Amino acid sequence: MRILGIDCGSRCTGYGIIDCGIRHHTLVDFGAIHLHSKNSFSSRLLTVHQELVKLIKSYQPQFAAVEDQFYLTNFKSVLKLGQIKGVVLCTAALANIPVVEYSPLEIKIAVTGYGRAGKKQVQQMVKQLLGLTNVPEPHDAADALALALCHSQVMTHHNSIEKYKDY
Repeated sequence: MRILGIDCGSRCTGYGIIDCGIRHHTLVDFGAIHLHSKNSFSSRLLTVHQELVKLIKSYQPQFAAVEDQFYLTNFKSVLKLGQIKGVVLCTAALANIPVVEYSPLEIKIAVTGYGRAGKKQVQQMVKQLLGLTNVPEPHDAADALALALCHSQVMTHHNSIEKYKDY
């Protein structure tokens, strides 16, 4: 199964793509879509769409995973992140890719086993789980990989339950 994790951001939207089997995860690609503040916001939204279309065409993911809720105090930031997320959801829908959403708590528990883990702990576990020599940078890409790993774990757990539900 190939999963595309997307960490929505108005300045930098991270992405991470993994292949996963029952007991292993393989890194396919990761990086970030850098959005320049000098460009209009509508232009930045278009950039996110165009770059995601390229990634989807190149890597053919079966699922996409995004963060469920944004906990920010700045209303303008929440609005911008919601618009970026809307573009991500629409782009995935146009490609017939199911999108799953996970809360920050679910992501941290799936990747580190601890719901209050910090960014550094999440990055270190992403590095370990994918067998990388370095922590993925930028942190937006590491967060996107954590989203993909979270979905992999949820799917593996769900498939295990389905397999044994009649016993």
